[in-house]
Amino acid sequence: MSNNDLESNMRKSVDAAQRTFNTIRTGRANPSLLDRLSVEYYGAETPLKSLATISTPDSQTISIQPFDIGSLGLIEKAIATSDLGFTPNNDGKIIRINVPPLTEERRKEFCKLASKYAEEAKVALRNIRRDAIEKIKKAEKDGEFSEDQSRDEQDKVQTLTNKFISEVEKHLEEKEADILKV
Repeated sequence: MSNNDLESNMRKSVDAAQRTFNTIRTGRANPSLLDRLSVEYYGAETPLKSLATISTPDSQTISIQPFDIGSLGLIEKAIATSDLGFTPNNDGKIIRINVPPLTEERRKEFCKLASKYAEEAKVALRNIRRDAIEKIKKAEKDGEFSEDQSRDEQDKVQTLTNKFISEVEKHLEEKEADILKV
């Protein structure tokens, strides 16, 4: 595995963690809160963002305008039954979601959830590191690397891993600050 492949795989893990962080509610309305939501549309699970335009007219409201008015009820039902805790309001053309301010207790829960997501990202990065180091050790055993070259390569992998883990921690700090900001 080349350093570029290794860095690319680690970057993908960090980006996935960032996308996951974006789905955690803060006190403000954000269209990415609905990214993981899918709607049963004509018998198939379809991502909400491919069925409607999602916008935030103000900091406390998410507006959802379906491309097909017939899907309005299905979208409303998907939002109401999701774990997001939102109550959709349907006016016949647009669904509006009022994003209430978070209580202190909910803010702490969301911080714990963000920490859990960060830990999952770190585990993914460590797994990538482990695979890379196993390949280096195998290459050393097969005679492709000397012992010193192998150690140097392993150090490079560890340095890269540390860089990306600190990036995940930085994203976590930013998300926690965003969640706790009233």
